[in-house]
Amino acid sequence: MPITAGIDVGSGAIKAVVLHVEGDSVRVLADEVSRIRRRDVSAVVDDVFGRAVRAAGVDELHYVATTGEGEDVPYATGHFYGMTTHARGALFLDSRARTVLDVGALHTRAVIMDERGKVTDYKMTSQCASGSGQFLENIARYLGITLSEVGELSLTAAKPENVSSICAVLAETDVINMVSRGISAPDILRGIHDSMAGRYAQLIRRLNAQGVVFVSGGLASDVGLRKALQDALDKEAAKKGAIELETHPLAIQAGSIGAAIWGAVRYETRKMERPWWTSKDPIPMHRSSSAS
Repeated sequence: MPITAGIDVGSGAIKAVVLHVEGDSVRVLADEVSRIRRRDVSAVVDDVFGRAVRAAGVDELHYVATTGEGEDVPYATGHFYGMTTHARGALFLDSRARTVLDVGALHTRAVIMDERGKVTDYKMTSQCASGSGQFLENIARYLGITLSEVGELSLTAAKPENVSSICAVLAETDVINMVSRGISAPDILRGIHDSMAGRYAQLIRRLNAQGVVFVSGGLASDVGLRKALQDALDKEAAKKGAIELETHPLAIQAGSIGAAIWGAVRYETRKMERPWWTSKDPIPMHRSSSAS
């Protein structure tokens, strides 16, 4: 009955969970997330991990798994690739899903997995594409709104403005021109969502995905983006099959959840008997680990 932690070190945010795993039964004991915002990444990792362990109220941890850019976290027991963890985390959050669309700060990837969460194929955007979370955050900042307001505003658009550029820099220039022409924020945002959704739909269709596609990552909670993507997929439903988009309140934690689950599998497979950490010891940090 291992208790495991998962830490997902992303480009824009750090996510961490603590799980109780018993066979096929998995319970999320705690989850924490924090934006990096130009802070020292190591310090943010320590803070988020520490908060998750304290919130879980556990006396021991058997495995600490990292994913994303977390391979250098010194107190991790093991590291897992991002596609592997997002696939397993998505499957935990929606057992019907066989495809996950991970919308990250710098790129987006679509991943096909089997019923065990094993990755069988994937496609991803380039980092320069105007379809990333960081791009949308930059646009929101220019429009004077928060990222959490973007989705609802997009749904109120009356006449979406077309944004065709794939290059993020050129697309941002397009938005500046739209503002100068008096285009409303909702119409700009829906136009951006439509442009992003078109590229995401291509990723999904190129994988011949069917059934439920789970949306994970920081933009999974953007209702405007999900609506635009569902509309884009529905246009080809008659020819290529219907696709149902789903997400979850913990979708941003899909990577950390998947890492913690795979950590439990590795712990049990290797028959590791001793807990990695107990509450008798301080919660490890980068500084304490490097000094020891």
